[in-house]
Amino acid sequence: MSKAQALRDKDVAGLQTEIKDLQKAHFGLRMQKATQQLSNTSTLRVTRRDIARAKTILAQKQQQETQAAK
Repeated sequence: MSKAQALRDKDVAGLQTEIKDLQKAHFGLRMQKATQQLSNTSTLRVTRRDIARAKTILAQKQQQETQAAK
């Protein structure tokens, strides 16, 4: 199962907590990079893209809810 499919299976509240967790992880990685403790800098890009993926799916779900409410 792909990451996007796993995110699509979650509800809006689950996506919001996932985004919050990813942002905390990204902040931790940025701090590690600043103190030169991060050995694999590609994880920054991966987490940034995961955040964007989750935000995109969240926006799609919210748009679907507003369309269904009309």
